[in-house]
Amino acid sequence: MTVLSFVFRLAVVLSMAKVDPSMTLAEVWPILQHVWHWLVIAMAVSLVAVAFGHVLLRHRDARSAAFWAVIICFVPVVGAIFYVLFGINSLQRWGKRYHLEAEMGKGDVGAACPVNPWEMAPELTQMRGLAATLGRISRFGFTVGNRVTSLRNGDEAMFAMLDAIRAAETSVSLCSYIFEAKGIGAEFVEELSKAHERGVEVRVLVDDAGTRYSFPPVTRILRKRGVFAKRYMPLRFVLRILTMNLRNHRKILVVDGKVGFTGGMNIRQGNMLAANPSHPVQDMHFQVEGPVVRQLQRVFAEDWAFCAKEVLSGEKWYPALEPVGEVAAIGLPDGPDEDADVLIRTMLAAIGAAKEEIQIMTPYFLPNTRLTWALTLASLRGVRVSVITPSKNNIGFVQWASHTLYPELLRHGVQMFEATGHFDHSKFMVVDGAWSLIGSTNWDSRSLHLNYEFNLACFDDMLARDLGARFQESLECSVRITQKMLDEAPVLVRLRNGLARLFIPFL
Repeated sequence: MTVLSFVFRLAVVLSMAKVDPSMTLAEVWPILQHVWHWLVIAMAVSLVAVAFGHVLLRHRDARSAAFWAVIICFVPVVGAIFYVLFGINSLQRWGKRYHLEAEMGKGDVGAACPVNPWEMAPELTQMRGLAATLGRISRFGFTVGNRVTSLRNGDEAMFAMLDAIRAAETSVSLCSYIFEAKGIGAEFVEELSKAHERGVEVRVLVDDAGTRYSFPPVTRILRKRGVFAKRYMPLRFVLRILTMNLRNHRKILVVDGKVGFTGGMNIRQGNMLAANPSHPVQDMHFQVEGPVVRQLQRVFAEDWAFCAKEVLSGEKWYPALEPVGEVAAIGLPDGPDEDADVLIRTMLAAIGAAKEEIQIMTPYFLPNTRLTWALTLASLRGVRVSVITPSKNNIGFVQWASHTLYPELLRHGVQMFEATGHFDHSKFMVVDGAWSLIGSTNWDSRSLHLNYEFNLACFDDMLARDLGARFQESLECSVRITQKMLDEAPVLVRLRNGLARLFIPFL
């Protein structure tokens, strides 16, 4: 039966039916039983047509579009439902929706904390092309005269942050993905409370998922002690599942608007290696001073305005900042909203600008196709590309999937290493001994597409050498992965890894 004849027959049946709004379902059913199957078919055809049209009009990736078009057409209804659930980039739309209500607040934050407009700093004599690109990728501008100090593990980073909080005179703003209220976290609670008691303005923002690593949640403890503390996107049950990827993964601490800390370190006892924790974690964090601290404060203030509906303003949050060092730096906020794909573009630009060497250290290495091609092309043009990941990952599924991506990289000369010893959560990238990328972002889909992140791009050979030394130190206790090692893995292991690879977009 053609579509036209079906529509004609349906219209005839419905026009002949005498349906009263007061009729019960039992009275209406004799009328509907002649056409209900045609109504179901009409709804199914409509669903398939709408889904197929969305693929043709909205899907940018040609291969992905072809895949979904085949699924929708040859698995009717089910294919369309799966496309709605997994094929549409709803996360980015949800991210924009969540931040839409904060747009006026962000405007107020921008007025309270103007950041420098983009311009090419004359001090950037090296890699000027990359500097120009990053200045246009980020919504912030380059700052010069900064000092960035690397801090190894929690034994250096946590105590440096606690010392800064103890010395606070006007304000403290702290954002963390995970903040445990025990161990070293209890010391943070104590010092933040003391700062509040002596009149310092204290604001603490913790991702809702990150508050659940200890009980009671640290935000509840802080609020009982008078500290302004908020959870980022506190949702429950089904809503938590729908937004499990829209997490605030940023780690930012700013004291008196002058001294900042950022990197990949959460506030957890596992980072305190000297205390011999049950689950030791190696990591790196960074102390930041100079004009770029205002960009750290601006990102925190935007997130705080979204969660607390409070705009931070005034000199206590944004004092005048003088040059204190020689690092040129730019803030790179990233997330599924107006800052989408900032980090991917940054990485691609840096890889494309490399001439001699690229060093990458990350706990989770699941690069997408574009990043994989960029790394292999860099290797093919003579750039030495080395990647270090942990030999024992705290998320085994990620490591299994990662192993399926190694062959493509190894075939084109990229050197892959797995570090032994304690799990290493450090994340940084160094290019040509002059440029560094530091912050909270991992090389996986969750960080690059689904979560809110913050990183700093730094031009400074001394910082790059310091990170290079850290890389070399890890290299000395790492195992180099070869294709032979992957080929000799048991069949069941390779099948397990292949299964894990199917979930890379969600890892």
